[in-house]
Amino acid sequence: MTRTPPPHPGAPYVARKRGRTGRVVLTAVALVVALAFLLPVLWLLASTFRSSTETFANSSSVNWHMLWPAHWTLENLHSAIDNGFLRNLANSVIVAAVTVLLGIVISAMAAFALAVVDFPGRKIVFGMVVLSFLVPFEAIAIPLAHTFSDWGLTNNMPALILPGLGNGLAIFTLRQFFLGIPSELAEAARVDGAGWPRIFLRIYLPLTRPALIGTGLILFLFQWQAYLWPVLVTTSDGNDVAPVAIAKTFAAFSSDYGRVFAETAVLAVIPAVILLGLQRYFVASVATTGSKN
Repeated sequence: MTRTPPPHPGAPYVARKRGRTGRVVLTAVALVVALAFLLPVLWLLASTFRSSTETFANSSSVNWHMLWPAHWTLENLHSAIDNGFLRNLANSVIVAAVTVLLGIVISAMAAFALAVVDFPGRKIVFGMVVLSFLVPFEAIAIPLAHTFSDWGLTNNMPALILPGLGNGLAIFTLRQFFLGIPSELAEAARVDGAGWPRIFLRIYLPLTRPALIGTGLILFLFQWQAYLWPVLVTTSDGNDVAPVAIAKTFAAFSSDYGRVFAETAVLAVIPAVILLGLQRYFVASVATTGSKN
């Protein structure tokens, strides 16, 4: 009978050392990748607080002044405010907020029906929902804009909000989360005489807080970065959302690039702060999308 040789006394130390080395290498790679993504953002933020002349003078080579203004100024922000950017930003906030509030309600009810309620044609309806977010919105934007024009829904807030309410990806995300809730809870409630609305409000919604927040983030980002649809359905400057207002800053022969940098930075910082604050809920909601079919 052969005996297994005892482990080498230094084996655990070598394994720990290799593990630490691997973590150090992975951390270094992660920092390099993060820095590559952060550099353009830091350059944009720095360009917000310096003149356009200084921005382009320091962009030809890599140097410290690319990320740190030599002469700080608030002139770009003042220019944006003087040209009505706060009004356009308020339009974006209103459109995004209303879309999130109403969209969560619509998406949650649709997802609950597709996940829990057994009705004829449920799989067909779910297939149409999946198809709806696989088709690029740009492919249907122009025909949809003609429809809105025929209905008299142009150049107003409802025109900007309505297309964002029925979001297929939001419905899909919530449905997958609902499928992860034990069906025995709904069956027990049905035996006790509870109807579908009560089951939805008292059992499913309280258990889906991360998914609801993640869905709200999806709806928010969809509307916050929208450009093509607002261009198609609005014509007056007073109804422009922030991305459209930034695009109109560019003129044929001259542009106020400092103002563009300031407006773009404000437009980017707001969703970044929201995502950083709610990222754990967003990750939790996305992680459940593949739980069941």
